[in-house]
This record gives sequence, structure tokens and C-alpha cells, in this order.
Amino acid sequence: MSNDHPSRLTLPGRRRFLAEAGLGFGTLALSNLLGEEAAAAAAPLAPKSPHYPGKVKSIIWLFMTGGPSQVDTWDYKPELQKRDGQPLAGADPKTGFFTTSGKCLASPFKWAQHGKSGTWVPEIFPYLSRHVDKMCFLHSMHLRQNNHAPASIELMCGTNRPGLPALGAWETYGLGALNSNLPAYVVMHDTRPRGDDQIWSAGFLPKTFQAMALDSRRKEAIDNLARGAGHSDPQQRAQLDLIRELNREHASTRQTQADLAARIDSYELAYRMQMAAPEALDLSRESAMTQAMYGLERPECATFARQCLLARRLVERGVRFVQIFAGKGVAGDGSVGDVPWDCHSDLQSNHRSCGLHTDQPAAALLADLESRGMLDSTLVIWGGEFGRTSDSQGAKGRDHNPNGFTIWMAGAGVKGGLHYGATDPFGYKAVEKKVHVNDLHATLLHMMGIDHLKLTHRFNGRDFRLTDVGGEVLSEILA
Repeated sequence: MSNDHPSRLTLPGRRRFLAEAGLGFGTLALSNLLGEEAAAAAAPLAPKSPHYPGKVKSIIWLFMTGGPSQVDTWDYKPELQKRDGQPLAGADPKTGFFTTSGKCLASPFKWAQHGKSGTWVPEIFPYLSRHVDKMCFLHSMHLRQNNHAPASIELMCGTNRPGLPALGAWETYGLGALNSNLPAYVVMHDTRPRGDDQIWSAGFLPKTFQAMALDSRRKEAIDNLARGAGHSDPQQRAQLDLIRELNREHASTRQTQADLAARIDSYELAYRMQMAAPEALDLSRESAMTQAMYGLERPECATFARQCLLARRLVERGVRFVQIFAGKGVAGDGSVGDVPWDCHSDLQSNHRSCGLHTDQPAAALLADLESRGMLDSTLVIWGGEFGRTSDSQGAKGRDHNPNGFTIWMAGAGVKGGLHYGATDPFGYKAVEKKVHVNDLHATLLHMMGIDHLKLTHRFNGRDFRLTDVGGEVLSEILA
């Protein structure tokens, strides 16, 4: 019987073995990297590593819709008080949206100093005045737009161009979500602010990073969240699995349509939220003492109180960015205005009303976060889209003023009791250490561990970033 096959295996030489083995290991590594990229694409809200350790995990922005007057809230000007009715040097009657008198209008409120910082606070903030040593005041904010919608878009998106992503969308794009069962970016509003969806838009980013807007006045704050009667969990899971497969098959031939992937993700998030969201939004789980501290039983501030308490509960559960657009404001004729802090005709009644609506809930939020140890990782921001003129509009009002206004921040990452920048002696224009919105955004991203120069997204052949071609980190305010 002939033996046509050798009985011994012919092994490759050492060099060939190492070369082929190296190729195999390299293929495995490439496969692993591609798998990680595919996983990241499939889970865009998965937590991502920051560029460096950041002190801020979550932001709550109390957006004072309508533009509160800096010289009647946090920027006390004795010179303005002395010169009531006298000509305002350098006044431009067209600074705002209408026309102003060019004559100084003193603040109608009583002011007093509070805290170790000696911060001047008007009488409309009796609760917030107790927390001034936690606050870092930016007195030299300024931007370009002088009307509500474009100014709000500029403040949140970096510039007033349609289709740009807002700060909250950029944050979740850069860092992902901390809780996969809740949206990473939440907006709450009473009346919709002018500019509405553009203020919290995901712009050209994937729609996965779009804010979820909640109507916190209603028991069902999220529409169509509850499972239909007689529809079991296994049935719904099977239905969603089928929808997912059909959507993925549809998307596989339309790879340039990024919104399709976001739509698939939205189904899955909605399913997970059916368990997590009702618990997070259920304020009955809070003690009577906590509800009273926020002012839920007071009609004049109940809506904002509910929103602030919900914000704390959402951040407590890992929501990255919560923005509350303050509602309720009395106009000069006594009616409730749709732009709350907009004080064109009767500054005193308007700001007093807005103070009643926002003061106690905002102060309770700071106290509550601090008592729970959450203020060490949460940054609270208070401010609107611009300030008001130091000269009068009509007899008792103030017009829009984008040239100088105040925003304060409290909590993680900032020095409490610090007053940064300044307006002129009449509070009319920012003159010292001027802060543009690009600088504010660069600083906020820095506190979250993100280098604003490196957070980019390619769109239409260009790399975009929140701070566009500007932005300097305000290192003096960092804790």
C-alpha cells in the first residue's frame, strides 16, 4: 500500500508564523475597534469620557424669559438712583427694540446688602438674598441681538443663526447620558418663550441630542408615555423589536439620513421611560416640608416651584441639562404677559410679580441641592436673554438692552460671593472684563471637562463648535 501523504506535518518557519500571527492579532484588534465604533453609533447617548476631569456633572438653567433689568435685580447703581429724571450721558434711544427717553430711571425698589460678600439685593428677592455667598455674578454679559427670540437663540446657541445646536445639545453630544432610562436634556416651560424650539434645538447634530420639552403644569407631563390599556409588556417589547428591525432595514439603504437612527433610538428611550419617568416626575413622593419649602402651596409661585423641584429630581437621577423658562409676569395693564420679565410700561409691578413667581422656588432649589450634597456637582444658572435700559421707556418702563446685563451661577465649579466684570456707573453698558456668550459657553464646557476647541461636529464640509471662532475660559471665576 503506497503512502502518498507524508505522516509528518510541515510547520511554517518562525518568521512566517510570527508574520501571520501578527496579521491575525491585528485583524482582531481592528475588528474590536470597529465593534466599538459600531456600538458608539448604535448608542449615541452612552457615557463618554471628558477631555479632563470636570467638576460639573449637571446644569440647571433658570431662564428668566423676557430680560430682567440688571439695575433692578443684581447690579445696584447708586449713581442711577441719584440722577433719576436727569439726562443719561451717551444714551442711544434705539438701543432697544422701541425708543427710550434718554433720561435716567432710578430703581423703584429698596436695596440692602447681604452675606459676607456684602452683595446688594433688591427687596423683590427676600429668599435668594440668603444665598448670595454661593453666587458668582457676571455683571458684564453682552450680546448682539436686541429682541427676545434672536437674543435667546444667540445666548443658547452662540450666535443667532438658524439651525445651530444649543448648549444642552452640545453637552449631551460631548458627554452622553448618565441615565439611559431618562432623556439627557430636558426643557420645562409655562408659556412657550419667543424663539421656542430654536432655543433648545439640536440643530445639525443628530436629533438624539434634542431636548425633551415637558409641560410640568399637567399631571401627564409627557404626552403618550403611558402604555395602552390591555397592552402587556411582552406585547409592547415584541412590537418595538419588529419596528426596530423594519426601521433598521429601511435605514440601511438611506445612510445619509441621520434622523432615522435618532427615530429608532427615540422608540427605545420612550419604552424605558415608561418605568423611570413617572417615578421621577411624581412630586407626591416628596415630603410636605420639601413641597412647602419650594412654595408649591402658594398660587403666585406654584408653577415655578413645581418646575424647580422636578429639576432637582431629574438631576438627582442623572439628567445632564435641565432648563426652566420662567413664566408668569404682570404687564403694565395688570394682565399676565407672555414674556414675563418684559417691563416696557410698568417696571415696578412687572418685576415685583416676577420676583414673587421665582424667588422662593429658586432659593429652595439652592438650599435643597446643598443639603443633599448635590451642589458640589450641579451648577445652577440664573439669567435671561438680555438686560434693560437705564433710561426710561415711557414714564415707568425700560426697553431691551443687549449691551450689559447680569447672570449669576451657583454651585459646582465657581467661586461663591464673587462679582466679575462691571457695567458703567449707570448700568447701561458692560465696560470691565466684558463677557460674550462665547466666553460663557467656553467656561461652562470647561467646568464639565470639555475643551471647547475640541468639541466639534462636521457639517456641510466644515467643523463647527458651540463657541464658533471665539470663546475664552473665565479662569478667574473657577473654584
